[in-house]
Amino acid sequence: MNDFEGEVPRFEAIERPSVPAMDSRLGVPEYVLDHGFVRLIDYMGDEAAIVQAARVSYGKGTEAVSKDRGLLRYLMRHWHTTPFEMCEIKLHVKLPVFVARQWIRHRTASVNEYSARYSIMRSEFHLPSPDELAQQSTTNKQGREGGYDADDCKVIRRGMARAYDSAYTTYADLIDEDDLNLARETAREVLPMSIYTEWYWKVNAHNLLHFLRLRADPHAQKEIRAYADVICRIVEEWMPNVWEAFVDYRMEAHTFSRQEMESLRTYLRELYEYADEVGPVSIPPSLCIDGVSDRERVAFHEALGNFNG
Repeated sequence: MNDFEGEVPRFEAIERPSVPAMDSRLGVPEYVLDHGFVRLIDYMGDEAAIVQAARVSYGKGTEAVSKDRGLLRYLMRHWHTTPFEMCEIKLHVKLPVFVARQWIRHRTASVNEYSARYSIMRSEFHLPSPDELAQQSTTNKQGREGGYDADDCKVIRRGMARAYDSAYTTYADLIDEDDLNLARETAREVLPMSIYTEWYWKVNAHNLLHFLRLRADPHAQKEIRAYADVICRIVEEWMPNVWEAFVDYRMEAHTFSRQEMESLRTYLRELYEYADEVGPVSIPPSLCIDGVSDRERVAFHEALGNFNG
C-alpha cells in the first residue's frame, strides 16, 4: 500500500480523442482493385497525442494550434520517431495474396490473416484490367513497361481466368467432404497467388508513414500502390498537419549525399560569383522559400549558406 505525504494528487478525466472524419469512416469499406477493400476498424489518438508526447505534458497545454503545427513539422524534419508511435490505426483489408506478400515485409505491425487451414477460400481472384497489362521491363527486373493491343489483352485475360477456374475447381474437388476430403491446409497449395485473402492490420503512425513512403511511391507495384493511396487519404483526414509535413519532408523531398551537397555548393558559389575566401554567406533572394516557418527557413539557409563546405 502506498502512503502519500500531503495532498493526494488528482487528475482530470481523460476523454478519448475523436476525429469526426475518422468516426464517419468506421466500418465503411473503400473498394480497391476488383474484389478488394480497405475498411477502418478503429484508431487511437490524434495529432494532439503526438504533440503531447513530444512535450511530455498533460492535457492540451497552452500552446497555440500554429505552434503545434510547427512542432509536428520539426519532429518530421528531424526524423523523430517515438512521438508518432503514440497513435495507432487498425484496418480490415481484403487483398490478393501476391499483394499481401509484399505488404507483410513491413514487419512493424500486428497482423491477423484469414486462415486457409481452418476456412475455405472463396473463388475470388485478381484479374488485371487491360490497362494493367504490360510487358516485362528491359531496364527494371521488378517493373513493367509498354502495353498490349485489345486482342492480346483478351488472350491474356482469358488464359489467366482459365487458370484460375481450373485451380479452384481442383481445390474444391480436393476438399469435397463426400469425396477425397483432403485437409484444407494441403489443398490450398493448388491455389494461385492471385486469390484474395483478408486480414486485420494494426500499426502505429510512425511505421504507417514508413509503409506509405515506400508503397505510395510511383516506383511501387501498381496493385499495392492502389491500397496505399486509399490509406494516404485516411491519414490525411486523421492527421492533416502530420500529413502535410510528411508530404513536404518525405514524399516530395530528396536527400542529398555529401558529394551532392558539395557539388550543389560549388554550383551556387560559381553561379553567384562568390570567392572561396568569402566564407559563410547569406542566401540570395532567389533561393528563399515561401510557405514555411522562420525556423524552417533558417534551417534551409544553414544547409546551403556555407558555400565553402
